[in-house]
Amino acid sequence: MLILGLESATAQVGCAIGGHEGVLASSHSARGKRHAENLIPAVEFVCHQARIELSEISCVAVDNGPGLFTGLRVGVASGKAIAQALRVPMIAVSSLDLLAFPLRFTDRRIAAVIDARRSEVFWAFYRQVPGGIQRLSEPTIGTPDELAAELLAQPGETILAGDGAIRYAEELSARPGIELAGGDHAYPSARSLVQLAHAKALREDWIRPQEVQLLYLRRPDAEINWSMREGA
Repeated sequence: MLILGLESATAQVGCAIGGHEGVLASSHSARGKRHAENLIPAVEFVCHQARIELSEISCVAVDNGPGLFTGLRVGVASGKAIAQALRVPMIAVSSLDLLAFPLRFTDRRIAAVIDARRSEVFWAFYRQVPGGIQRLSEPTIGTPDELAAELLAQPGETILAGDGAIRYAEELSARPGIELAGGDHAYPSARSLVQLAHAKALREDWIRPQEVQLLYLRRPDAEINWSMREGA
């Protein structure tokens, strides 16, 4: 089974192809907010690098959030279009799961933190389990100070991943035992998406394209701006 993974929930756009042999090819770009312009050429590039025809894809995996509204829509809409054209199923994985997964070998608690803009962050906590990670809390949105308070209340050591953790590092790492994972863990990875999706595919845990639901956690910025304008 070959899986095409599309990831665009943050400032980074990525795609990857893989299956039982692991990840065969991947491409990531974080230059500018050009998700729509970058994603399809990236798909063509990874197909070429993996020596795979798009028609050979058996499943399309997407990041369903939380994340930036426009990026999420571009990635999921593109994934749905490809899946429907190929008549293949889809798999959806949370952006926070994708951030935590590369840290699955640590014995510390993992906090995946995505910059939600408007002085807010998305986050969830994880721990290592045999073969991967386990989410300890539901995806949440709040201020960096609210997350910092949760971190202070948590016993033991915590490692932070994500662009939200980098942006608000000073507020979030105020006490000993809290460490920033660093730039290599700033964004969800399409490579992780393919790996997690492959495990789901082995369990036949897939859905039809029309069943993919986005996890926004708040209204789009355009709706918020319009509400504020009406209130004014």
